[in-house]
Amino acid sequence: MLYVLPDGTPVRIRPIAPDDKERLARGLRQLSLESIRKRFLAAKPRFTSSELRYLTEVDGINHIALVAVLADDPDQLVAVARCVRLPDRPATAEMAVVVGDPFQGQGVGRAITHALADAAIDVGIRRFAATMAGDNVAARRLMHTFASRLEEGQISGGVREVLVDLVA
Repeated sequence: MLYVLPDGTPVRIRPIAPDDKERLARGLRQLSLESIRKRFLAAKPRFTSSELRYLTEVDGINHIALVAVLADDPDQLVAVARCVRLPDRPATAEMAVVVGDPFQGQGVGRAITHALADAAIDVGIRRFAATMAGDNVAARRLMHTFASRLEEGQISGGVREVLVDLVA
């Protein structure tokens, strides 16, 4: 799938692949501390080799992950979105998305999350669950763009739980 940034830069959204390990590791190093806090809810200086395997070697059914890369420079990671099916609730998956700092506010998060929701629906996932920083206004706005129904918990310990019914 191709998405075009407001400045005309084309971004390709595709499934993550095992050879994306170095792109993912480099992408984490390029995130600001604030973006890391909002995505991981804690400091995250690097991924371990086992984390990189888990994050890039997915089955596309119980663990779906998409990346957005610059079409003209596929080594430049723009965003990542993923969902992991909950074993005790197979129609629900925990989801997360992160957009690189230079690309925030340009619609990439919306594009990759909508693509993730479509892929999830295709394999029987009907609901996303997410834990997010209580002050992450952008993530809350994003959730509203693809939800048929959204349940938001109160902020507790600086985080908020959100459940989203996907638009079929």
